[in-house]
Amino acid sequence: MFFLNKTLYKVIGALFVAGISFALIMDLLIMPYYTNYNRGVTVPDVTKISLEEAEELLESYGLRHEVLDRRANTVYPANYIIDQAPSPKQIVKPNRKIYLTVNTAVTPQTVVPNVVNLSLRNAEIQLENHGLVVGTTSYESSRFRNTILRQSVAAGDTVGRGTVVNLAVSDGLGSRIVSVPDVAGMRLTEAQQALTRAGLRVGEIRFQPSREHTPNTVISFTPDEPQLTEGESLLLIVSERFDAREEIESGAIIDDTTAVNQQNNENQIEDNNER
Repeated sequence: MFFLNKTLYKVIGALFVAGISFALIMDLLIMPYYTNYNRGVTVPDVTKISLEEAEELLESYGLRHEVLDRRANTVYPANYIIDQAPSPKQIVKPNRKIYLTVNTAVTPQTVVPNVVNLSLRNAEIQLENHGLVVGTTSYESSRFRNTILRQSVAAGDTVGRGTVVNLAVSDGLGSRIVSVPDVAGMRLTEAQQALTRAGLRVGEIRFQPSREHTPNTVISFTPDEPQLTEGESLLLIVSERFDAREEIESGAIIDDTTAVNQQNNENQIEDNNER
């Protein structure tokens, strides 16, 4: 029994030592070699050169490449590199793949996705994935906040990559009735702030000359209702400096007094000469 226990302890000890040795070999030899530990390559700048030259340069650095995208840019000749990732001068592992964006003489086409009813963030991702550019985002009153209401380019249209698509986005207003603040007599900036706090919008601003009000004072607003649906727009009539001078729409007034006096003098000289 004692002999069996002693043999068992030796086996367990040997396995323990073998496990530690294997872990050390993996950590110090195998894994560093596999992951190229403590070795790095500085990524060269391959933009503004041809794809063929970029391939040769990357291979000489021990790096791989892949053409990620093709875009049309009139600044560069066809098949020239527009962009790269990772960017130049970054240190990467050997054999790392560099993703290239190549210029093409013909603008690649893409089909516009339908982003209506998507969230703003999701719509941006969808458009960018199709090679389109998100333009201006205007906000309108609708119930579901940050939801796309309209897109400037219709879904399903085939357009060039890089086309700008403008979006109309819901601001989450329009689901309740709000009280309209009386902004008549307020300064324009104060009126705008009061309407915004109430959940309303300032639509059009018209200026009207007035002697009774100081400039930039709200004279009246439309619609002049006690309550409106949240998000509605109001027209503001705002005072401006009253100009008392009026333009006289008549012909030019010619002062011919000098000409008449000169003619009289000439006539008088002629009479004296005749005498």
